[in-house]
Amino acid sequence: MSAAGGSSAGGSGAEDARKRWELENNVQENDALFRYDNAEQRAIDSAKPWRADPHYFKNVKVSALALIKMAMHARSGGTLEVMGIMTGKTVGDTFIVLDCFALPVEGTETRVNAANEANEYMVEFITKNKEVGRLENAVGWYHSHPGYGCWLSGIDVSTQMLNQQFQEPWLAIVVDPVRTVAAGKVEVGGFRTYPEGYKPPQEAGGAYQSVPLDKIEDFGVHANQYYQLDMSFFKSSADTQMLDLLWSKYWINTLSSSSLVTNRGFIAGQLADLAEKLESADGQLGSRGGGEAFGMMAGMGKGSRSSGKGSALEKVAHDSSKAAAEQISGLITQVIKDVAFNRPILGAAALTAGGGTARAAPGGAGGAVAMEE
Repeated sequence: MSAAGGSSAGGSGAEDARKRWELENNVQENDALFRYDNAEQRAIDSAKPWRADPHYFKNVKVSALALIKMAMHARSGGTLEVMGIMTGKTVGDTFIVLDCFALPVEGTETRVNAANEANEYMVEFITKNKEVGRLENAVGWYHSHPGYGCWLSGIDVSTQMLNQQFQEPWLAIVVDPVRTVAAGKVEVGGFRTYPEGYKPPQEAGGAYQSVPLDKIEDFGVHANQYYQLDMSFFKSSADTQMLDLLWSKYWINTLSSSSLVTNRGFIAGQLADLAEKLESADGQLGSRGGGEAFGMMAGMGKGSRSSGKGSALEKVAHDSSKAAAEQISGLITQVIKDVAFNRPILGAAALTAGGGTARAAPGGAGGAVAMEE
């Protein structure tokens, strides 16, 4: 293949990868959302309409740039939590996240803490942004939950409540980099907490959330203290070229990597978690004679989003089906890449040269084709 041909193929592959990512995450083009009116934002901050309604904000729109930066930052942390700040604006009941930046914080596998150095860094970063014409303010924070879903823990709820008291309007976003790799689309959720002492109205059970057994209690206890916003993604017309450049750099890594290998630790943890849940269910069913299983999982019933409908065994079945679907998806991806890149393909002209017809070679090894006169 010529250099020009290789470059063309690389460009095409990068473009296809970018389009697939935009399709899976439903990224819409919208230039108007990038317009920032400082006077309008000051008027909104003065009116503070969110004070009259604890459920005032209902939507969040995230730019493709911010989404990619959050996902890459979260992925770079591995099994440790990371944290960053989002900048943007509010329009009506919607947060518009235009950009984000990482914070120099110390994280563990279960929490992330912002020290004084991180606060100083945040203030200086936003100040420098304004000096170069980026007038948008900080509108929230994001952090990662590696492998255990998008929701707010007790510490997250306390942090968000504190920020909503003193830095409104403020949004919390959680990214799961491990499940992002497994599922093929960015696993992300946006949240707001209710004021202290507020009791939200009872709502119909939301979508079932798969949570590891050792996190279920923390998940269920705080489920009524916050709510999730509807999330969508957008880009500007100028972002297309930037995204093409980004994908031209990383698309080969995408083709050469496998979620089955990258996430092997997470997969093993999933299976161990399922085994623990099944063992707990077996013990509960035996002691209660067919009653509700999972004493620890009872906490999942606290809160509208926590468990959804169905018995504990149905939830385990849902978790196992989801894990199996992710593995099948990874295997199918590997098969497609094997067929596309590892097996020789003969053109129609070669197959029919000399009046011959093509037939499969015995055993079909390597996709070989034999000629028959």
